[in-house]
Amino acid sequence: MDYPEQAIGEPFVKNPKMSMRNVDVFYGDKQAIYNVNVDIGQNEVIAMIGPSGCGKSTFLRSINRMNDTVESCRVHGELSLDGEDIYAAKMDPVALRARVGMVFQKPNPFPKSIYDNVSYGPRLHGLASRRAELDEIVENSLRRAGLWEEVKDRLDQPGTGLSGGQQQRLCIARAIAISPEVILMDEPCSALDPIATAKIEELIAELSENYTIAIVTHSMQQAARVSHRTAYFHLGHLVEVNDTEKVFTAPEHALTEAYITGRFG
Repeated sequence: MDYPEQAIGEPFVKNPKMSMRNVDVFYGDKQAIYNVNVDIGQNEVIAMIGPSGCGKSTFLRSINRMNDTVESCRVHGELSLDGEDIYAAKMDPVALRARVGMVFQKPNPFPKSIYDNVSYGPRLHGLASRRAELDEIVENSLRRAGLWEEVKDRLDQPGTGLSGGQQQRLCIARAIAISPEVILMDEPCSALDPIATAKIEELIAELSENYTIAIVTHSMQQAARVSHRTAYFHLGHLVEVNDTEKVFTAPEHALTEAYITGRFG
């Protein structure tokens, strides 16, 4: 198949928050990502779409070194956050993940109270020493995640007792409690009903005022609703990156057009 040497459209931005250059990712001998070059802009929401198994989640997990936990995985190329090499030997992966948070496909609250779920990160990273400071962080994070009014009277109850949509918002509150700069979301709504999905999408729009967000989604409608730019992946290749409206109304590459019109995927 004829892939462009470099993604067509607008893969690069001025003053990027994150930059990826010549990124290849391997699992053992199998190459999963081929020579990806793309920027993520400050306070931008970028959606990553493409058929199952095309490398979207693998690429996303490379951006905060989650792939370090996979023994056979190797990441080559340059990946930077504010110009700083995130794979440099001096970069502490734990500190990096505090700056580049992640929300997973299935809500994964800790088996702790709602309060302890949100306060876990600030305690771990030493962001608050007194109970009053923790209380403030917990309330602010739950408010930002649109969950405070629903849980403020049961903060001591288990987070696992919430509905699926509430659990996912709790995980978002947990992610933003440590004041990250970037939030990665790997299909955050795939396990949720339409009402819960709508709440998460509203939340993404609000959060983008303060955070840079990259979201992997199988829902093209969701990508169209929440993102500023959309990146189309195909079999490990980044084919096109463009303004979201342009991708869905006038895609520049035949593979992108074939995917969004439903001819494959």
